[in-house]
Amino acid sequence: MIIKTVAATLLAIAASSIFLLFSPTPKSFYHSLFISSSLSDNASISNHLHTLTRRPHVAGQEANAEAAAYVLSIFTSSSIKTHIAPYPVALTYPVSRSLTLTPSPQEPQSQINFNLQQEIYGGDPYADVAHEVLPTFHAFAKSGTVTAPVVYVNYGRLEDYEVLKQMGVNVSGSIVLARYGKIYRGSIVQTAYEAGAVGVLVYTDRKDYGGGGGEGKWFPDGKWLPPSGVQVGTVYNGVGDPTTPGWASSEEGERLSDDEVEKAGDVPLIPSLPVSAADGETILRAIGGQLANDDWQGSEDAPTYRVGPGPGIVHLSYTGKQVIGTIENVIGVIEGTEEPDRFVILGNHRDAWTFGAVDPNSGTAALLEIAQRLGKLQKRGWKPRRTIVLCNWDAEEYGLIGSTEWVEENRQMLASRAIAYLNVNSAVYGPGFSASATPQLDELLKQATQQVQDPDNSSQTLYQSWVGSCSSPMIDRLGSGESDFAAFVQHVGIPAADMAFGKGYPVYHSMYDDFIWMQKFGDPMFQRHVAVASLWGLVALWLADAEFLPFNYLSYALELQRHMKDLEDELPDKNINLAPLFKSIEELKKAATKINSQREEIEQHKGWQFIGKNDHFKVRELNDRLMMAERAFTDQDGLLGRSWYKHLIYGPSKHDDYGSKSFPGIGEAIEKAKSLKTTESWELVQHEVWRVARAVRHASQIINGELT
Repeated sequence: MIIKTVAATLLAIAASSIFLLFSPTPKSFYHSLFISSSLSDNASISNHLHTLTRRPHVAGQEANAEAAAYVLSIFTSSSIKTHIAPYPVALTYPVSRSLTLTPSPQEPQSQINFNLQQEIYGGDPYADVAHEVLPTFHAFAKSGTVTAPVVYVNYGRLEDYEVLKQMGVNVSGSIVLARYGKIYRGSIVQTAYEAGAVGVLVYTDRKDYGGGGGEGKWFPDGKWLPPSGVQVGTVYNGVGDPTTPGWASSEEGERLSDDEVEKAGDVPLIPSLPVSAADGETILRAIGGQLANDDWQGSEDAPTYRVGPGPGIVHLSYTGKQVIGTIENVIGVIEGTEEPDRFVILGNHRDAWTFGAVDPNSGTAALLEIAQRLGKLQKRGWKPRRTIVLCNWDAEEYGLIGSTEWVEENRQMLASRAIAYLNVNSAVYGPGFSASATPQLDELLKQATQQVQDPDNSSQTLYQSWVGSCSSPMIDRLGSGESDFAAFVQHVGIPAADMAFGKGYPVYHSMYDDFIWMQKFGDPMFQRHVAVASLWGLVALWLADAEFLPFNYLSYALELQRHMKDLEDELPDKNINLAPLFKSIEELKKAATKINSQREEIEQHKGWQFIGKNDHFKVRELNDRLMMAERAFTDQDGLLGRSWYKHLIYGPSKHDDYGSKSFPGIGEAIEKAKSLKTTESWELVQHEVWRVARAVRHASQIINGELT
């Protein structure tokens, strides 16, 4: 009996040794190698950024096609199968613009003509290509000429117009002057139009972007925006090509006419221009009337801000042209060996309003770094379990056009096969890590940051610095329409995350967002770029290689419970039945607990046994439920009046595309009901509650994996 036992033991040890001898290198080895210093390269990332930002590269322009060719070459040289996905889309460019100010109608000879130029700084290494920077403008701005007295509207938010109303100031028929800083510029123009304004000027106040006027030096001596600096950008309030709403643009495909686009309501109906801090202050000096509130005032050495209207009168003229131009998404694919039909997607856009060193090419440089590291891993024998897709988007600045057209074209395949989308718009704005995600990815992000060193403090991990510096909640949500995750999350319902160092920077969308600014102020040693590439790639590797998808829907259920408390606070003493939503969230919590237990049970059953066909099926089936649950939070009818946005849990604010809202449909219905105060409007609130409750219940059913 003893001899038999010993023999059996020796046989087991021998079998185990043979298994280990011929077993493949564990994926965890490659993951550790990916984030190691032996594969990361600060100099390489710096070189990528320098190459990408040699010239201004607006979507549809030759320089941006050259940048696309560079991205393609790096992908290809990294042994990644790569192609260009082109789309013919509507883009706009400035033809002419002018702005004059008559400070006093009684003295027309005192007229001021603004040159609307961003000044080249002394020693600017890009002075020879500065002429390639487009004249300052708003993409998709309405062409037109208007003359009217000016009203100062602070940040141009709804609440700012309410303050003016209480002051007895009527903006109807005026040109409004708003400062950048709190909401999306397209929302500034739309809100002004709804208030009756005939034109909009948006300027960068020194208090927000210029170092407070004396508190800091401006670029190139400091990080702040020079007085002549202008933040350009789009004022389109939609997503994707406005002439192909909801479907991908193609050469022979259906396209809306200009009149149809205008009727859709997402393009501005009044002209607008962005202007500098210097020009904004000049206009403010010509505005009289009541004194603006303290929180509407500028820096200490700025003129006293008054609200008007007038007496200063502005003459604003803008002419733009719309063309159908070709944009180019660069798509790289590393096919999975075991589950090639499951996609982990990484994305960043390439096009920039000017040189784009921060926005977006710090992110592009990080994406290229990831591609090169993955190429090195492949040479060492690594092959992903699932397919990894690297996407470099075009025309994001015009309204997320490149990513949206691609998602619309591949909607059905993505809906059935996409595991997650990982976005980095701009990798580095400055110090301090920040992240946003759909809730089932929260724990994954936290675990990954524990594996990456803090680039600004080598004695701790990124997680430790993140926890120590951020306020609750650590992770924001992806409800806004400010970056390329929108089509994935809000249109299809794909789990997603977005990450970066810093949150905003003074030279945003100006001519001064160049390599020198990044080298001096954003990331002098390019260590933050390395850290973003490490984290971004590590999360992708875990999603691509993990046998069980690392999703935790308990986080989702707990998040929804917190949203419910906020919702209750918005509905005091209202006869709205929230019980269906409470119940559906409880069901989600139970389903999430159940699937976590099922995963543990499968893992325990496998133990040291060889994996059988039935085990593979169980793992695949469980993963499919985790993958598809997010889709259930979408509704085919979408948000009321905004049908493209189909996610009922997270979406952009109706009055600020950069603002993220929880339960956006319910929130909009409540806002409308409080305004109308009718029975029918409150019935609509109840309807929206039911819609969300059904969506949450459907997600629970998918996670449970059982028919009712």
